[in-house]
Amino acid sequence: MVEIGYKLFTEAHSASELVHNARLAEDAGFSFVSISDHYLPWISNHGHAGFAWCTIGGISQTTSRIKVSTGVTCPLMRYHPAIVAQAAATAASMMPGRFELGLGTGESLNEHIIGGIFPTSAPVRLDMLREAVNIIRTLWKGGMKDYYGNYYTVDNAQIFELPEQLPKIRISAEGPMAAEVAGEIGDALIHYEQKPEEVIQTFRASGGEGKSCMVETAVCYGRSVDEAKRTAYEWFPVAANKGELNWIVPTPTHFEQMQQMVTPDDVAKKVLCSSDPQKIIEKVGELADIGYDSILLHQVGPDQERFINLAHDTILPEFGIKPPRVESEGRMVPGPGPAPR
Repeated sequence: MVEIGYKLFTEAHSASELVHNARLAEDAGFSFVSISDHYLPWISNHGHAGFAWCTIGGISQTTSRIKVSTGVTCPLMRYHPAIVAQAAATAASMMPGRFELGLGTGESLNEHIIGGIFPTSAPVRLDMLREAVNIIRTLWKGGMKDYYGNYYTVDNAQIFELPEQLPKIRISAEGPMAAEVAGEIGDALIHYEQKPEEVIQTFRASGGEGKSCMVETAVCYGRSVDEAKRTAYEWFPVAANKGELNWIVPTPTHFEQMQQMVTPDDVAKKVLCSSDPQKIIEKVGELADIGYDSILLHQVGPDQERFINLAHDTILPEFGIKPPRVESEGRMVPGPGPAPR
C-alpha cells in the first residue's frame, strides 16, 4: 500500500505551527512528515526559516506514531557531515524507528551564508555528497573515528548518542545524474517531480532496486482554481523557474526578481491548483502507478489545517487510510501522548 506524507515547509510557517501541524497530520492518518531544512526562505513573503532540527525535537515529543524525515538536509557546507551524523543520531534516539535522514546537494541560497563558494558543478556537489554520506555512516558505526578525504576532515570524532536502530539515508535526486548516485549510496530515494519516470528507472538500475522511492508533489487546494493559482504564485513561484536557477541563485531578493518573470499560469503548470480533491487523488494514483511507494503532498499556502482535514476526510480514505478517532464533523481530535521511552 502506498504511504502518503505531509510536507512541513519551514520557510512559510513558524516552528510552533510546524509542530502543531505535524500532530494534526498524525491524527489525520498521514504516514509520515518531511521537513525542509533552510537557512533562508525562498522569498521574503514566506517570512520564516526556523532551525529544522529544533523543530524535529518538538515533533518527537508531540507525536507518537508518524515517521519524520528531513526533506532534505545538505551536509556539504553549512553543516559539516560529522554534525549531521550527530544530529540525525540524536533525532533517531528520540523517535525509535520513526526518523529518516534525507540528504541532498542543497542550494546556494542556504549554503553560501557561511562565506564559502557554493559549487556550481553538479558532479562536484555529488562527489561531496558521496564523501559526506561515507563520513556519516562511518561515525554511526561507533567508536573514535578519523577521516581525511578530498573535501572533509574528521579528527578524533565519536558519537556517543547512537540509537539502537540507525536511520535510513534517503538521497534526493532531481535528474538521472543524481539518481545514479542515489542508487549507489542511498537506502532510499526522494524526487521532486521533475522527471519522475526517468529518475526512478535510473535509481533502480544503479543499485536502488527494491529500495523505497518517495516523490514530493506540490498542490494548492483552494476554493476555486483561480484562487489556488493566485496562492501558488504568491507562495511558491520558484516552482516555475527553469534550469538550475533554484540551485545557484543566492538570495530571496533574486528569487523575487525571478518571480516577476513568471505568471500564475506558469506556476500552475508545476503546482496542481484545484478546488477538486479528486484531482489530488488522481495525481497520487499516477505517481504510485509509476512506482513510487511514498507520496509527499506539499500544500502550498497558509491554509494548512483545512488541507489536513481535507486529506483526512477525502484523500487518505481513497488509499485505504481511515484513522479511527474523529469527531462528528470529520475534525481531528488529539491523539495519545508520546509513547513511553
